[in-house]
Amino acid sequence: MFQVQHTIISDDVATFQFSCDLSKCKGGCCVVGDAGAPVTHNEIPVLNKAWSKLKGELRPRAVEVVGAYGLIKNRNRDPELNCTDGAECVFVTYEEHGVAVCGIQKAWMEGRFDWIKPLSCHLFPVRVMKVGNQEYLNMEYVPELCSSACEQGACKGVYLSDFLKDALIRAYGETWYEAFRVACAEVRAKTGVTV
Repeated sequence: MFQVQHTIISDDVATFQFSCDLSKCKGGCCVVGDAGAPVTHNEIPVLNKAWSKLKGELRPRAVEVVGAYGLIKNRNRDPELNCTDGAECVFVTYEEHGVAVCGIQKAWMEGRFDWIKPLSCHLFPVRVMKVGNQEYLNMEYVPELCSSACEQGACKGVYLSDFLKDALIRAYGETWYEAFRVACAEVRAKTGVTV
């Protein structure tokens, strides 16, 4: 573990090589799991706005689920996006070859929405746990989802810490990210991982 400002970070975040390979994982992080994406209370209004704008292009089953159970559910008092039948996030759409994509991110990429997606989704496979003023960043490695991304990261020489640059800057800012990059290089040097 290493520390950057108020964050305690698992060494895996510095040492793992990672680059999403949608052709192999098929967007499984939007589909597989026992819970919906964690969201913050501040994100709920923009998620409601996204739902209102995009629900006409989302899956009919997602519209049914949100109509019956709501867009957000609370598990242990923490809000998360609802899922359809214990599987896909309600914002999932499917593209060519059955690749699951985030409907919000698709609209953002097309210039139709001004927000990319929930921060927890943007940071995946890094998960953030808050304890008081301290935040802990850990890699949530799910072999059936992440093994192809690790293989592609190794082939391309891309570290998880670099792959998540935009998401980490969004979460913590440029100054934090620059300190984080330096700390990651130090961790890799200490553990013998090629920098």
